[in-house]
Amino acid sequence: MNHDRTGSAFHIRPATPEMLPDILSLEEACFSSPWTRKMLESELLGNQFAHFLVAMQQGQSSAGSECAIVGYHCFWIVFEELRLMNLAVRESVRRQGIGTALAAEAFRVALNHAATRAVLEVRASNTPARLLYTAMGFIQVGTRPQYYSNPIEDAVLMEMNPLVMPSGRQNVPTCRAGGESTSTDSL
Repeated sequence: MNHDRTGSAFHIRPATPEMLPDILSLEEACFSSPWTRKMLESELLGNQFAHFLVAMQQGQSSAGSECAIVGYHCFWIVFEELRLMNLAVRESVRRQGIGTALAAEAFRVALNHAATRAVLEVRASNTPARLLYTAMGFIQVGTRPQYYSNPIEDAVLMEMNPLVMPSGRQNVPTCRAGGESTSTDSL
C-alpha cells in the first residue's frame, strides 16, 4: 500500500478489461488527443509487449468503501527496452506521488524482464512530466518536430540508459490481482 502526500491510501495493480470504461474516462480527461476505447483495449488485450497498471485509491461511498482508479500507466517491454507509453493521473490527485509510483512499478517490472534501458516521448510544453522524468534519471536525447496534434507540438525524446530504479523506490509495494504516446500531460 502506498500513500499519497495527503495520507490517502492507494495501491497499484494490473488493469483488467472491466476497468476499461474508467481508464477511457481518465484518458479523455487527461489528454488533448486521447486514445480511443479500441486503442486502449488493443493495448490491454492484444499487444504482447504491453503492460497496463492502474492506481486505485480507497474512497468512501454511502454503501461503504470503494476503490476508484486515480491513475494508469501503459508501457511496453520489447526485448531489453522499456518504452513508457501513456501515464495519466486524475487532476484532483496530481503531484501526490501516484505518477512516480506507477512509473517506478514499470521500472521494477522491466528490470525483472531484463530490460536495460528506458525511452519515452513527451510534449515539449509538458513541464511537470519532463521534470518528473528528469528527477527519475531520464535525459533529453532529441526532439521530433510537430509530433503531437491538437495542438501541433514537438515531442521531446528522453532516455534512461542504463535503466535503474529511482532513488528511494527500490521496493514499491503493489497489490497483485489474479500515452497520445507518453505525453503524461496528466501527472
